Amino acid sequence: MKMYHKMTNALRILSVDMIEQAGSGHPGMPLGMADIASVLWQKFLKFDASHPQWFDRDRLILSNGHGSALLYSLLYLTGFRQASLKELKNFRQFGSRTAGHPERNLLDGVDFSTGPLGQGLAGAVGMALAERLMNARFGDLLVDHKTYAFVGDGCLMEGISEEAIALAGHWRLNKLIVLWDNNHMTIDGTTNLASSTDIKKRFEANGWSVLSCDGHRSTSIEKALEKAQTATKPTLIACTTTIGFGAPTKAGTPKAHGSPLGKEECAGLRRQLGWEAPPFEMPEDILSAWRAVGAKGEGARQQWEERLAHSPQKKAFLDRLSSKISTTAVHALNDLKKELLQTRKPIATRKASQQVLETLVPLIPQLIGGSADLSAASFTDTSASSGISKSNYAGNYINYGIREHAMAGIMNGLAAHGGLIPYAGTFLSFVDYLKPALRLAALMSLQEIYVLTHDSIGVGEDGPTHQPIEQLASLRATPNVLLFRPADSIETVESYAIALKHTQGPSVLALSRQELPVVRTDSDGTHNKTSLGGYVLSEPSGKRDITLIATGSEVSLAVRAQALLAEQGVAAAVVSLPCTQLFEAQPLSYRQAVLGDAPRLIIEAGASFGWDRYLGVSGAILGVDTFGASGKSKDVLQAFGFTPENIVSLAQELIRRGD
Repeated sequence: MKMYHKMTNALRILSVDMIEQAGSGHPGMPLGMADIASVLWQKFLKFDASHPQWFDRDRLILSNGHGSALLYSLLYLTGFRQASLKELKNFRQFGSRTAGHPERNLLDGVDFSTGPLGQGLAGAVGMALAERLMNARFGDLLVDHKTYAFVGDGCLMEGISEEAIALAGHWRLNKLIVLWDNNHMTIDGTTNLASSTDIKKRFEANGWSVLSCDGHRSTSIEKALEKAQTATKPTLIACTTTIGFGAPTKAGTPKAHGSPLGKEECAGLRRQLGWEAPPFEMPEDILSAWRAVGAKGEGARQQWEERLAHSPQKKAFLDRLSSKISTTAVHALNDLKKELLQTRKPIATRKASQQVLETLVPLIPQLIGGSADLSAASFTDTSASSGISKSNYAGNYINYGIREHAMAGIMNGLAAHGGLIPYAGTFLSFVDYLKPALRLAALMSLQEIYVLTHDSIGVGEDGPTHQPIEQLASLRATPNVLLFRPADSIETVESYAIALKHTQGPSVLALSRQELPVVRTDSDGTHNKTSLGGYVLSEPSGKRDITLIATGSEVSLAVRAQALLAEQGVAAAVVSLPCTQLFEAQPLSYRQAVLGDAPRLIIEAGASFGWDRYLGVSGAILGVDTFGASGKSKDVLQAFGFTPENIVSLAQELIRRGD
C-alpha cells in the first residue's frame, strides 16, 4: 500500500477510534473527507505545527464542524503539541480540548469555532477579506496566505451561505478556496428530499470559479487544488464523496452521519482499509510521515520572521496584531467627552456614536466599519470612511447590503483573523438576524463592536416590527457580551472607551433614535462611570425615600421625575445602569450602596424580564411586555407610561405600600 493511502487511512481510523471510545460523534464526514484533508495538508496548506499561531499561515475552517474528529486527528498526527493522544482519547469528554465541535479557544490549530452550519463559511469569507485588507496595508512580504473552508451540504442550505458567497464573489476574494463535501446526504436522507438547487451554477452566478474532483482520488483532488491556487475569483471545489467511506454497511447512508459505527462496523472498516493496528496505536512509519508534514512549513515560517525582523513596518504590524489602542485615541475620546459636557447639546445617542467614530476612525487603523444598508440611519460611516471593494482593499468601510446574517458572520472572520477590530450597525430590532453569529463571537471571545440603533418604542411611527422589546433582555442573557444602553452622549463616549479595551468578547451599543439631554453633571468627565456598569447619577440631600433605576432614554425621564418628587417633599435617587454585566462584576458592597435600601422603581422601555433581580424587598418595574404600537414617538411613550408624571405616580404608590 502506498504511503499516501496509509496516511489517509490513519485519519479515518483515528477519527473513528475517537468516536467509538466517546460513544458519540459523527464518523461520516471524517471518513468521507479524509482524502481531501490528506492532499490539502500534505501538498498545499501552509503551516508550522511547532508555531501554531504564526500569522502568515493559511487558515482552515471546518464549517461542517461536526467532523471535528478529522481536524483533531490531523493536528495530532502533524505534531501540534496541545493535540496529544491523551486529548484524542478524551474526545467529547468534560474538560477535554477535543470538544464535540471545534472550539477556537481550546486547542491550537483550531482557527474558528463551528457547529451551527454555514457560520464557518461566513467566517471564512471574513478571514479571506481580512487577509486582503492586511495585505493592502503591509504588502506581500508580511501578509500572503490563503483561507480554506470545508463545507457540507447542510452549510450550503443555510441561508447565511447565500449572503456570504454573494459578498465573496462581489469582492473577488481569490485566496478563498471552499472544499464542498458533495455526498448528497443529510441526517434525514438524500439532499433531494429538500433541495433541487444546482449548487455549482449558484456559485458561478455569484462570481465564483467552480471546479470539480473525485473526492476519493488524490490525483483528482490535487489537480483541482493546484488550479485553485492561481484563480482570479474565490473558488468552490465540488468534491464528490461517499459519506462514511469504507464502512461496510453504513457508507453512503444517513446512518454514517451522527452516531458511532459500532463494534462490528468498525472491524469491517479496518478489514476493508487493511488496517491492523489496535485503536489509537499509530505505526511508526505513518506517524513519522505525518510529523514531516507538520514540519514542512518551518522554513517558510522562519523566512517570514526574518522579513518581519527587517521590515520598516515591524512596529506598526505588531501593534496591529496586539489590538493596541494609541494614547492619542484615548486622549481624543476624553477631549470629546469634555466638549460634550461643556456644550450640553441634546442629541440622539446614535448621533453621539457617529461623533465618537468621527474621532476614532482616523486614529485607530484596526477599525473596520460597516452597515447592513443602514449607514444613513445608524450613522456608522464617517468622513474618514472609505468603501472596501474588489478594487480598494485599502478601504475601511464595508457595505454589506441588506445582509445582517452574513455581516455578523464575516465580522467574526475579520476579528478571528487578527489585526482588525470590526464594528457594524443595524437596527436593534433586527438583532435576531445576526444573533447566531454574535453568539459565536461571544463563545470565541472576539473583539467586535455592534452599533444597534432605534433601541425602543421611542422609534414611534415605524411601529411594532421596528420597536425592539425582548432584544435587550436576550443580549443581557448572552454570556460574554457587554450590552451598553447609554443615557446620553457622555455615556456613549464612555461605552466606546470600554469596548476598545474589551478584547475578550463583543460589545453591543443600543442607541436611541430620539434626541436625549445630557444628564451627566461631571465638571471634567475624567472618570468613566459607565465602566462601573451602574452608578448613582443624582443623590437626594437626605435619606432616600425611593430609588429610580433607569437605562438609556429613560434616565432623563427619571431625572425629571426626581425634580417633581422633590417638589412634593419626596427624596428620590436616580441610578443609571448602562451595563448590567459590568455592574454585576462590581463588589457586592458597591452594588448595595448604589441600589440602596429604599423601594426601587426600575424604568426601561423594553421587556421587564430579568429586572426582578434588582427589585429588592419592595419594588416595581415600568417596562414594555407587549409589542409596542405605531404612532408619534411622544404619543407611544406616553401610552406606555414613559412620562415623568407616571413615574412620579408609580413612585408614590411604592412609597405608600412601604409605609
